[in-house]
Amino acid sequence: MSEVAVQAGLLDRALRRVSSLWRDMASVVGAGGEVGDVAARLRDALDARGGEVSARNRAASLAEAYRTLDEAGRLDFLRALASFDSDPAAVSRAMEAVGAAADAAERAVATARLRRALEPPRIRLLTAFAAIPDGVKFLVDMRAELIARRDGDKLLQALETDLKALLAGWFDIGFLELRRIDWRSPALQLERLVEYEAVHRIRGWRDLKNRLKADRRCYAFFHPRMPDEPLIFVEVALVQGMSASVQGLLDQKAPSIDPTIADTAVFYSINNCQRGLDGISFGNFLIKRVVGLLADEFRNLKTFCTLSPIPGFRRWLDAVLSAEESPLAEEERKALRSIAELLPETVPADATEDAILRALIARRGVLRVEEAQRALEPILTRLCARYLAKEEAPGRPGRARDPVAHFHLSNGARTERLNWRADTSENGHRQSVGMMVNYLYDPERIEDNHELYMGEGRRAVSTGLRKLARG
Repeated sequence: MSEVAVQAGLLDRALRRVSSLWRDMASVVGAGGEVGDVAARLRDALDARGGEVSARNRAASLAEAYRTLDEAGRLDFLRALASFDSDPAAVSRAMEAVGAAADAAERAVATARLRRALEPPRIRLLTAFAAIPDGVKFLVDMRAELIARRDGDKLLQALETDLKALLAGWFDIGFLELRRIDWRSPALQLERLVEYEAVHRIRGWRDLKNRLKADRRCYAFFHPRMPDEPLIFVEVALVQGMSASVQGLLDQKAPSIDPTIADTAVFYSINNCQRGLDGISFGNFLIKRVVGLLADEFRNLKTFCTLSPIPGFRRWLDAVLSAEESPLAEEERKALRSIAELLPETVPADATEDAILRALIARRGVLRVEEAQRALEPILTRLCARYLAKEEAPGRPGRARDPVAHFHLSNGARTERLNWRADTSENGHRQSVGMMVNYLYDPERIEDNHELYMGEGRRAVSTGLRKLARG
């Protein structure tokens, strides 16, 4: 049996153990195979008497019931859970008491009672789920489902808001543990890396081993109630000089270097693993902590940077090339006309220069033609510099349009250098015509860059890239 098959078997057995625990607990309170009236089951769980053990058993019964439902049944369950809202009459009475308070002390007491009246009963049910085995992960996954379903459903929006507030408290950075993941880490954690890597997919066991070798590092945040589930992880390459090609970093045949002679740490993949924790940020803490750890371990490291995708560039470029006002300079138009004559089978004869550029980048193979590369590189690089340095998110002044740029700028990085043909994969072409960007994390400037961006919307951008964006 292969190592991957062994890992998959371990994961299946772990899930079966959790489900078995829920069934065993649920059997104490007579949970059957059918959910029946969901609202009635939830009401019974709220009203039932007994101690902590009974409450945990009832929560396990409901969790096991939810786990066995189909998609429509889960939606009914979530809407029933969301319906357990605050009592409007009790809230009104509590508000009247606050307004009628005679002094500050009486108002403080009345305000405390108002807060209790405002808390919906569903909060108690959600908290009860957290106490069962794997209950925190159960709630994280439940919020992921709510996020997918909440649009247009105010009941589900209210439930998702309550659950997010609970998770934000439980997943405060003070409760999280930063761990290095290496080849000796538990098998289930290694399986999770393969499953959650979304930036540069891990292509099998050998690829994973390559990413954990001596000149690589992988760090992840974990929660004590989800000990084998990374919340977010970062992959780092220890190299000489700032990397300009992700294919070079991922090349399994490339020789390792002695990490003690590396001068640069390249963060080449950062992955949020739990959809149910969207909006609860750990990324800024992760990068800063890892920079500190690496600086302590390797005194020879002088540069800390990323090699990052630009996922919104191609979408933005297609939009501006279709707009009434062209983004192209006169010399760029001439260059595009020359390439159109060289590749007549690619470009319609009567196409405008904007349409020529759209047609050229629509075909990945065009960028393998040397003459096309020479013409397109300065045009696309200038437009990408403009996109990263100037373009704002719609309706959000001061915020970078590109989501990855916003993430790194808000964490205190500087947009340092664009890299032409840095990701030659199909995905790299689809996102950014193969370009990637280095964000630089200067330990002495991280806090200042963060404050300027978050407070004033001013982006830290290298002199070279800023000049290019003005061109």
